Amino acid sequence: VFSKIFSHEALESYLPKIQLVIKDTLRAWSSNPESINVYHETQKLTFRMAIRVLLGFRIPDEELNHLFEVYQQFVENVFSLPVDLPFSGYRRGIRARETLQKGLEKAIQEKLQNTQGKDYADALDILIESGKEHGKELTMQELKDGTLELIFAAYATTASASTSLIMQLLKHPRVLEKLREELRSKGILHNGCICEGSLRLDNINSLHYLDCVIKEVLRLFTPISGGYRTVLQTFELDGFQIPKGWSVMYSIRDTHDTAPVFKDVDVFDPDRFGQGRSEDKDGRFHYLPFGGGVRTCLGKHLAKLFLKALAIELASTSRFELATRTFPKITLVPVVHPVDGLKVKFFGLDSNQNEILTGTDAMLGATV
Repeated sequence: VFSKIFSHEALESYLPKIQLVIKDTLRAWSSNPESINVYHETQKLTFRMAIRVLLGFRIPDEELNHLFEVYQQFVENVFSLPVDLPFSGYRRGIRARETLQKGLEKAIQEKLQNTQGKDYADALDILIESGKEHGKELTMQELKDGTLELIFAAYATTASASTSLIMQLLKHPRVLEKLREELRSKGILHNGCICEGSLRLDNINSLHYLDCVIKEVLRLFTPISGGYRTVLQTFELDGFQIPKGWSVMYSIRDTHDTAPVFKDVDVFDPDRFGQGRSEDKDGRFHYLPFGGGVRTCLGKHLAKLFLKALAIELASTSRFELATRTFPKITLVPVVHPVDGLKVKFFGLDSNQNEILTGTDAMLGATV
């Protein structure tokens, strides 16, 4: 099922919706006279993308914002100690999950009843159809669980990587300008505007420098530290025997920091992935931001597409600057993110890359 949800055809159909969500979000950021907390706002952005694009829910903005706040409560308390006491994080997490399930059930029922006006099959459509194909209509509980899993997969890690991307573009203006040069050379950016119809999946995948930038963000700022695997066959590692059946954790971050293929590992250098160097091509498991082997992250292509679409919009339609004197420190738990967020002021640009002042624009409507 998930291979269909994240197939090339599915990504092609999601792309215009992803662009719309990103474009309207950046417009809202630029119209805000104050600086914004990028980490908090990218969490909202990735949640909105999951709800509107992946799941196709037509939820009004007010309800969507409420659902986001409830979802944050759920995520913040999901790893709490299972101590069922009043006012405990565990109890708050349970309450948030119940509220979330009710909101999702309402959205699913409305979606099942209203199939008019859809111009693409979203992930939930594919999930429902797959159940029917296998002669098993999914129950409401199964649909709610699948929906929650898709939101969870698209939310925290993508918000982390989006924040890291914006921070690195702020730190390295030459990288941002090189991105713009590539967009111009490929006929995507002309006179400060994205050419209509130019952002197709194949076009985006042909942007080699953009791919290098996203790879380098994910190498240096991998959202999660590692993953778990079950040992299928007893093996020896550095003189220690690891028995079959044990659970082991591998570290993505330590692998990236110690892999001999990467030169100057602490330096943000997208060109390390360019054709002349191709530092990720030597060996199977030196570069693994999405894990490795048969259990690699199924949503990696969607995540990379989202990050590329965000980078293109940032390079094409926004000017942004750090709103604090120094860059914030980075914490690694539960995912990589700046302590107290990342305060940035965004400005709108006209077709000649000049700053423009806009009124408050309405965010994306309820009928994506």
